[in-house]
Amino acid sequence: MRLARIEYQGEICEATVTCGGYLIEAPGELAGTTISEDQARLLPPVSPQKILGVGWNFREHIKEMVGRSHGVQLDEQRLQKVPHPLLFLKPPSSLIGHREAIVYPYDATRVEHEGELAVVISRDIRRVTPEEAAGAVLGWTCANDVTERDQQGQDKQWWRAKGYDTFAVAGPFLETGTPSSDAWLRTRVNGEVRQEAQLSDMIRDPYTIISIISQAMTLNRGDLIMLGTPSGVGPLQPGDEVEVEIEGVGYLRNPVVPEER
Repeated sequence: MRLARIEYQGEICEATVTCGGYLIEAPGELAGTTISEDQARLLPPVSPQKILGVGWNFREHIKEMVGRSHGVQLDEQRLQKVPHPLLFLKPPSSLIGHREAIVYPYDATRVEHEGELAVVISRDIRRVTPEEAAGAVLGWTCANDVTERDQQGQDKQWWRAKGYDTFAVAGPFLETGTPSSDAWLRTRVNGEVRQEAQLSDMIRDPYTIISIISQAMTLNRGDLIMLGTPSGVGPLQPGDEVEVEIEGVGYLRNPVVPEER
């Protein structure tokens, strides 16, 4: 089942996706109304209190980023070990949905795509095990953890590089069915495949990541966790169109536009 958030007649509604449209579930006065896709504006699939990201959850991406670092030797033996979880926050103000424009900041020098699977939390949880985390998932969606790479390296912390408005992209819908570990994740820019990996290539599975985060903070219903990107991250430019497709989850597409001064 696929769930959507839409704007219809000035109301923000929760809806089930139907063939060519939506069945509104809430608010109550509109519940049961079926509308066509062109009658509503599609919103990001959730309105989270927190957006969290996971760095270095694919080994090939670790190799890729270490290879970019000048003077750093790639230690293959160390690479086979499970790295310490690298977690970060993106502000809710950075969230946009399917078909909305990613804005290339005028003070940016290298903006890159990071196609990812994301998971949404169904209820408030704290200090859960991975097994318990599996029972606290509302759904899954495609995501793009857009990053200003030069600022990320300069700042040594990631709030600015990953926190610009429009730099957290998610959608189009929430898929309630769990994707297969064999499902492929692909990111395309202007139709060219840039990233391609199976979800089984993740170093840590989604439920382990939820559990790790929950040891430090309460996760609330609707919180969005981006689960890491595979290798192939690369630059975006105004005029580009970037797509993230995950088998069994969905297809996310966004244009890139320059920021107006």
